[in-house]
Amino acid sequence: MNKRISLLLAGLAAGVVLLGCGRQEAGQTPASGKAAAPSRIVVGLDDNFPPMGFRDQQNKLVGFDIDLAREAARRLGAQVEFKPIDWNAKEAELNGKRVDALWNGLTITEKRKENIAFTTPYLENRQIVVVIARSTVRSKADLAGKVVGLQEGSSAIDAVEKDDVAKSIKELKKYGDNVTALMDLSTGRLDALVVDEVVGRYYLAKKPGEYLVLEDNFGSEEYGVGVRKDDAELLARLQKTMDEMKKDGSAARISNEWFGKDIVK
Repeated sequence: MNKRISLLLAGLAAGVVLLGCGRQEAGQTPASGKAAAPSRIVVGLDDNFPPMGFRDQQNKLVGFDIDLAREAARRLGAQVEFKPIDWNAKEAELNGKRVDALWNGLTITEKRKENIAFTTPYLENRQIVVVIARSTVRSKADLAGKVVGLQEGSSAIDAVEKDDVAKSIKELKKYGDNVTALMDLSTGRLDALVVDEVVGRYYLAKKPGEYLVLEDNFGSEEYGVGVRKDDAELLARLQKTMDEMKKDGSAARISNEWFGKDIVK
């Protein structure tokens, strides 16, 4: 082999090596070893769940969780899209990859942990019992023989069903949203409503004197952000961002805007 051909072949071989080293298949992790930050996060929510996420008079999505999610996405350098879903089908929406996260007063339960990966809790909540002010119901024991409303797909259902008083309740009536349930409570179609405290007190504050919250409740719970179990990278990034928001006071600021005090856990 003459010298010129030998040098040509060597140059071609070097070029192939450099090309192979510089090429990265789509979806591969960058050379740094870190997965690229998401460019868009689709958040699934019940858009009739004030003050966590709901539509205002201009039909704009607003709420405590909406503001938290927007701030987190901004820090991640990602666009956030809020997608209203059937809350009763939230796990199917998440695991079917139609949404990337569930962020709307999502209660952390052992049952849900089987299909959802959660951030650490950011809010504590109770399942309260709401009745009209003139009601004779004054304790959980008084719910015997009564019709009790709850939101379909909510943690209130599990909270009530595992309580001893559940056996004595005449009917557990499930609703698509708490607004309709409260209307039925006002008109007498319901004797009581079991609802998340943050939601219940938001509505009660709008109609002082019309409703009463019992001292008895169906236990406390914690809210977290839910993602797919195989989406560890998004979970880690959201967790880090939320920890930073708690530390620098931005989460407290958002809480004060919606609740008048810092209730972030």
